[in-house]
Amino acid sequence: MPKYLLAVSYTAEGAKGVAKSGGSARVDAARELAEGLGGSLESMYFAFGPADVYAIVDMPSQAAAAAAVLALGASGAAGSSTTVLITPEEVDEAAKMAVTYRPPGA
Repeated sequence: MPKYLLAVSYTAEGAKGVAKSGGSARVDAARELAEGLGGSLESMYFAFGPADVYAIVDMPSQAAAAAAVLALGASGAAGSSTTVLITPEEVDEAAKMAVTYRPPGA
């Protein structure tokens, strides 16, 4: 199942919700979101910096991942950026593929 890294940033309203209900409630909500779309929450951490939360989710398809991101944004409580994660085995497979490429100016 494809893995995605979600970097989530709370709006002021979202931060108020976290302050009211706590971090564990957000983990439960993230797990429900992923599982409701046929996926699973692998890990979730709160952070200081450009994002408030980093979560790794397994999702059955890009459409399911997009649905999760749309739900986050539509809530008005958070925005996110999504990164597709690639396993070492997938990199091994890619490294074995024959590729034809001509760089600019060549």
